[in-house]
Amino acid sequence: MALDPSMPILVVDDYQTMVRIIRNLLKQLGFENVDDAADGSAAIAKMREKSYGLVISDWNMEPMTGFELLRRVREDETIASTPFIIVTAESRTENVVAAKRAGVDNYIVKPFNAQTLKSKIEAVCAG
Repeated sequence: MALDPSMPILVVDDYQTMVRIIRNLLKQLGFENVDDAADGSAAIAKMREKSYGLVISDWNMEPMTGFELLRRVREDETIASTPFIIVTAESRTENVVAAKRAGVDNYIVKPFNAQTLKSKIEAVCAG
């Protein structure tokens, strides 16, 4: 199944430069419907207002980490089924295991390129 370029995507990162990088990669892949949030609580608020086809969140954020955001999303039945990809600079096994247990759909280690992002999105959304 092909990816839907009109699918709304929420990028969550407290570092604006990273938001821009991910937005540009998504644009290269044909995704135009991209919103962003600077932290977890803003992300949850946006997710309650709009239905997203995918959330791409950084792990290391303040005050709410991407991992905490993932847990909150999975606990909220109105948004719990939203596909969720965590992006991190750390590839520590315990982080990957913890994220999997919390219900993450996929995991991307920085740095990454458009092809990596595309394959992770396909694995999550086209499956």
